[in-house]
Amino acid sequence: MKTIATCVEEILVTQPFLEEALSRRIINFSALAEELQSPISAMLRKPIKTGAIMMALRRYNPPNDLRHSNKLKSILKNLGDITVRSNLVDFTFKNSKTLITSHSKLLKIIDNNVFYGFSRGIYESNMVISASEKQKTQHNFKSETMLGLQENLSAITIRLPENNSKISGLYYQIFKRFAWEGISLYEVISTTNEFTVLVEDDSVEKAFSAIKKLNN
Repeated sequence: MKTIATCVEEILVTQPFLEEALSRRIINFSALAEELQSPISAMLRKPIKTGAIMMALRRYNPPNDLRHSNKLKSILKNLGDITVRSNLVDFTFKNSKTLITSHSKLLKIIDNNVFYGFSRGIYESNMVISASEKQKTQHNFKSETMLGLQENLSAITIRLPENNSKISGLYYQIFKRFAWEGISLYEVISTTNEFTVLVEDDSVEKAFSAIKKLNN
């Protein structure tokens, strides 16, 4: 059976920014209770007073604030080199039986110093490559079905400490910073100790600055 408390929790867990503000006591309980009165009344199918919602908010026990995790703070303060590569192109191809063969042929002829990234999903695959290799790519994949092509992209790569996979909340902090700064990510590429985001060229300076703020 749903209660006011369970409704409050259900709403807050789907809105991490709101939940974090609540956990840091920087939000007005009365104003938030008024904001939640209508959805909670709808969830319980009866009128609910704001006073009861305020009491549930004050009693709500959010998860430990990730910003104050000592391990997480240590990781963020010790992020490795940040590398920016510009003038990139992102291809999206429909998966096929010959797609890997096309990749193999391309890898034999591209410059070893260019930026190259590949990820394969269930139905489609993405390839990010330096614009200098665009014509070679199009030639080698001419028999494949291209679903998308995006130019004028830049990649920002962050070198992560080796124990990053043991720390919960690391990627949340990175994505949250981008969201707060209003930065749209075109693509995300991740390896064990590297994290790369692709943004449009006109957003690269803002994205780089957002990453630098993570260790403050």
